[in-house]
Amino acid sequence: MELPEYYEGRRDLVMTNAKNKEDYVTKLSLLCQENDKIEMQLYTKYQVKRGLRDENGKGVLAGLTTISTIYPDKKVNGEVVSECGELRYRGIDINELVEGFVSQNRYGFEEVAYLLLFGNLPSASELKQFKAELNARRTLPTNFVRDVIMKAPSANIMNSLARSILTLASYDEKADDISIENALDQSLMLISVFPMIAIYAYHAYNHYDQGESMYIHNPKGDLSTAEVILKMLRPDQKYTKQEAQTLDMALVLHMEHGGGNNSTFTTRVVTSSGTDTYSTIAAALGSLKGPKHGGANIKVTKMMADMKEHLPKDYTEEDVRNYLTAVLNKQAFDHKGLIYGMGHAIYSNNDPRASIFKRYVSKLAEEKGSAASKEFELYSMVERIAPEVIAQKRKIYKGVSANIDFFSGFVYDMLGLPQELYTPIFAIARIVGWSAHRIEELVNTQKIIRPAYMEVTEDIEYVDLNER
Repeated sequence: MELPEYYEGRRDLVMTNAKNKEDYVTKLSLLCQENDKIEMQLYTKYQVKRGLRDENGKGVLAGLTTISTIYPDKKVNGEVVSECGELRYRGIDINELVEGFVSQNRYGFEEVAYLLLFGNLPSASELKQFKAELNARRTLPTNFVRDVIMKAPSANIMNSLARSILTLASYDEKADDISIENALDQSLMLISVFPMIAIYAYHAYNHYDQGESMYIHNPKGDLSTAEVILKMLRPDQKYTKQEAQTLDMALVLHMEHGGGNNSTFTTRVVTSSGTDTYSTIAAALGSLKGPKHGGANIKVTKMMADMKEHLPKDYTEEDVRNYLTAVLNKQAFDHKGLIYGMGHAIYSNNDPRASIFKRYVSKLAEEKGSAASKEFELYSMVERIAPEVIAQKRKIYKGVSANIDFFSGFVYDMLGLPQELYTPIFAIARIVGWSAHRIEELVNTQKIIRPAYMEVTEDIEYVDLNER
């Protein structure tokens, strides 16, 4: 324990106090664990849906939205198409949206952002104006990078993002104005500057904490959001078309995912209180930061790295199967019994985002060379084998398939993105969905969101202090 100079001569006292403090907190934490524990059978007894979901993962209906929807199975003319989940942005199938801009060799982030925010696909002129508007807003207050981002670098870029967003409120004379016009104005600004804040925060950390060179590139020009990220991150500011297209696709597919995901629900809950845009987005960032939400792809990459360490050089499918079985039996990787990147709360046999993204993963791996292609083959093998292993070892209520997190970490690794930026990249995309849901909540809802919790503690009498 490092102590300042003025503690010299009192080191024993200080260390004793620190130990006492540690023991005190440990003792109180045990009280929390004892008195806050709720028996699992009570949830069944009172028909309370843990996590606001039933045993099949279906969420409790808490509201209505026009922005996006997800289905465990795709329906065509009222008939269920097996093994095909469905995601729709503003009523349009995500596959059709992707095919629309890919067929014309365009980046899709800005077009899809316009759709989610305003409810209509933009015309060519509207899209051009919207892209110009985002580029024009891609600027931070004078000395903001120096005074806010560089002076308090952190390895956790999500925390840096949240701090920076809250600080931006200090530069906004209308920070607390929650009119639709002002909230939209603030949202467009945040969508524009999120990449800048995240990348600058990483460079500050990489310089001050890791001793590496720091780059502050100015993202000027008619660039897509994906191009801005790659240009700002890399020392030489260079990138290939395939790299930018793959990152753009990742942003599109992470942009929105129904109103019930944790960070979007957080956005709507906090918005319903009447608070400002900056506080709302900071709360959403806190939610997304959690490893059960935005940090899942890091777990996938770490699991795959551990797998490669333990597989023989000329591994077979049986070797991969044995490793995955060991993971499920809590004998390998982090001993949690989870194969990361497999399964989803809603989708069963197919996450449509993963199906779309896999095509771009393949193309990027091919561009990167034989080593990346071989790793892609391993990912594909795990994708195929893992559902079989899970079905043999676990009682499941619906199908299991790879979700988009299974591939996104691999893609970010091929793009040279550091792991510190994996979840911030998710946030750069999801800020669009958060903004759309915030605006919709402001337009429609006048009541604060306030669900009920049933108390299951027995009533007891107060005991006088002297008699305890």
